[in-house]
Amino acid sequence: MSFAKAYSGMKGAAARALILGVCGLGLAGCDTLSSLNPFEKDTSYKPEIVSNLPAEEIYNDGLARVQKGDFDGAVTKFSSLDKQYPYTDWARKGLIMEAYANYEGGFYDEAITASRRYLQSYPNTTDAAYAQYLMASSYYDQIPDITRDQEKSERAILALQELVQRYPTSEYVADAKKKIQVASDQLAAKELEVGRFYLQKRNYAGAINRFRHVVSRYQTTRHVEEALQRLTEAYMAMGIVNEAQTAAAVLGHNFPDSPWYKDAHALLTKGGVEPREDSQSWISKAFRGVPQVGQRTG
Repeated sequence: MSFAKAYSGMKGAAARALILGVCGLGLAGCDTLSSLNPFEKDTSYKPEIVSNLPAEEIYNDGLARVQKGDFDGAVTKFSSLDKQYPYTDWARKGLIMEAYANYEGGFYDEAITASRRYLQSYPNTTDAAYAQYLMASSYYDQIPDITRDQEKSERAILALQELVQRYPTSEYVADAKKKIQVASDQLAAKELEVGRFYLQKRNYAGAINRFRHVVSRYQTTRHVEEALQRLTEAYMAMGIVNEAQTAAAVLGHNFPDSPWYKDAHALLTKGGVEPREDSQSWISKAFRGVPQVGQRTG
């Protein structure tokens, strides 16, 4: 019986065993199998050897693409430096520029990833502060309006605060502080929006919890005045007059010309009481020694 006929009647392990048996008789018996290599007899095939371009040339090409606004192409160039020249200063420079090109191109998630990689690999270099700034700015530039989830606002604040704490002498600190204020204002606005909704639904406990967040966490924002007035309103509705008086008194002490104080004062007067601060109230303690919007420095 021929090999072909024997093999045609076998499947699986039996067929593989027959092949191995034939090959075991000598290398010549496997010539037919070796023809599976398409390049064996093709003398024209030559493996292509790609030589690396100089690192400086790749880097400069990336810079040129950035200047032209081709950020996607720039990212490709800068990222190739780590592949072709790993563990070199060119790889380090390429990584920070990869983060920058991604940021400028609006590829924020990629910019965050590249920035985080840089901070993990090169935490003590002169560009570490810039990497932190790029990461924070990538979160900041994605902050949505107050009707949507504010996770990006929270992440932006955390990253910006880390920049201020870890690199206090950095040139990016001043801008980081401004961004922290804006992001905090956004979070306060979100808390107020939800609190007003609860207040309208007469869910006073839920409303107070939201306004309390504004007073406790975001009292240097422009929304703290309304939060104190809303606390006055919610506490009066619940019959907790002492806290309502304290909220109005703190509002009047810190923002005497605020229209929100006039509303709070009128509300208390209608209820037959006046603003009066209880020093043991959480509201009074929250404001003790903390500069307000008009008093901030630096």
